Amino acid sequence: MRTFIYPAKIEQDDEGFFLVTFRDIHFAVTDGKTLDEALDNAADCLCEALASCIADNEEIPLASEMLADEHPVTPTALIAAKAALYTTVAAQGLSKTALAGILGVSETVGRRLLDPHYQTKLTKIDQALNSMGKKMVIGVS
Repeated sequence: MRTFIYPAKIEQDDEGFFLVTFRDIHFAVTDGKTLDEALDNAADCLCEALASCIADNEEIPLASEMLADEHPVTPTALIAAKAALYTTVAAQGLSKTALAGILGVSETVGRRLLDPHYQTKLTKIDQALNSMGKKMVIGVS
């Protein structure tokens, strides 16, 4: 099962800010004045990084196992679901048009399902994943 929980390293700099980096997504970097702010910003940063991969049709890196000095960061449920659909579509070699055909919907609907900034209902993404033999699983920790 693929998850989108990414390890983040948080280090305090000389000015007291908390710098957040992701070793799996090198271009995702943020900071915060406090540790809590840095963690909140890290979640936003991760969402935008995953959305960027989807929008630019780039591969979404797998999340590494957490090291002792790292913090788990998760994207929103919607971005995680869109990333799961995007990786499934890519793994099956489908285009957005082919996805729409499988689902019996218009090409516009197929594109919106994969648009990271379109507010798709999670049930629609779950239906799309089910049609490709996958199941969306949501956890709480």
